[in-house]
Order: sequence, then structure tokens, then C-alpha cells
Amino acid sequence: MQRNVKQNWQKLSIDFYTRDNVVTIAKDLLGKLLVTKFDGVLTAGRIVETEAYNGATDKASHAFGNRRTQRTEVMYATGGTSYVYLCYGIHHLFNVVTNMAEIPHAVLIRAVEPVIGVETMLARTKKDKLDFTITKGPGNVSKALGITTRQTGISLLNDELFIADDGYSVKKSMVISTARIGVIYAEEDALLPYRFIIKGNPFVSGKKSLTK
Repeated sequence: MQRNVKQNWQKLSIDFYTRDNVVTIAKDLLGKLLVTKFDGVLTAGRIVETEAYNGATDKASHAFGNRRTQRTEVMYATGGTSYVYLCYGIHHLFNVVTNMAEIPHAVLIRAVEPVIGVETMLARTKKDKLDFTITKGPGNVSKALGITTRQTGISLLNDELFIADDGYSVKKSMVISTARIGVIYAEEDALLPYRFIIKGNPFVSGKKSLTK
């Protein structure tokens, strides 16, 4: 585990998020740092698992068919906006809105590897010691990093919640794509290889089989 990371990172720019290919962005987010600084408390994790959601044409997306609700309206914002929703009334799931305004693409961050603020993460998750479950799965990511629905709609260019590049690179050979998890309702779109993981990383959730 990469517990010691120098804070010489660069926050991702708006240009990273407003590209038109959400699948490419989901891949490119692997290896980046998801950073939070709430009430002066810094935590960060390296992104090791993502899922792409291709907006109005994707049956697995909350915005399929250009559906707009109070919850999903944020998906129509300009890329680089945070979309956090509550799942099963318990889990806060953090998503990155991408593309230009009115095109509701998003990437779900499914797992990170803790790198900064481990003691804080342990306290937030009520764990006595660090294990692989602390940030495995999107609900655990948000719990460990202190992200809740209060952060939905905020810009990822701010200093409270953002994604950064610290120069860490992921080789293409280390990236595996699979079908997404928990979207059986999406019929044929449930089979799309829109989930991306870093091969062999122990914090990755769910299946690790290669589909494409």
C-alpha cells in the first residue's frame, strides 16, 4: 500500500472532465487521487476502480432517456461536478459528472487505495485496523473520505473535494474492463464493459474477470 504520498499533485482541470468520451475518462481516472479536506482534515485515496455511465442512451444510467429529477439534475451540469446520491437509504455514492452541460455522463468511483489520512478513515468507518474492506466498494469510499450527499453539485475544482494527478501512471496492460456491477435491470446494457479496475489491486470490489 502506498501510504506515503508527497503532496506535489496537480488538481485535474476542467478540460479533463469535459471530454466527450465517458469511457475514456473512466479509464483515465484510474491511478488519480481522490482528495477531501473537510474542516481542515485531509484524506486521499488512489482510484483503482471506476464505472462509466453513458447518459441518455445507457439503460444503466440515472439519466437514461434524458430523465430529469431533483436528484439527477446535477448530471446535466458541466463536467467536473460532483454527483453524490444515497443508495438503499444508507450508502453515499460519489460520481464524477463529465462532458459538457446538458450531456448527463458520469463516472462512479467504486474503490480507492488509502494513501493519506488512514487514521481518520479508520475512525470514520469505525475500524480498529486497516484492511482491504475500508475503501472497497463505492459506499465505503465515501464513508472513509467523508463524502456525503451534502457535496453533490459542488465543483471538483474547489479545495474541499477534488481529484488530482501526482504523476502516478497506470500501464495499459494493468487496466482490466468488465461488465458493471448491480445493473441487471439495464438489460443488454448491463453487459457493456464499462467497469475498469487496476489488475491485482486488493482494494478492488467485486469480480475481477476480464471481459474485453
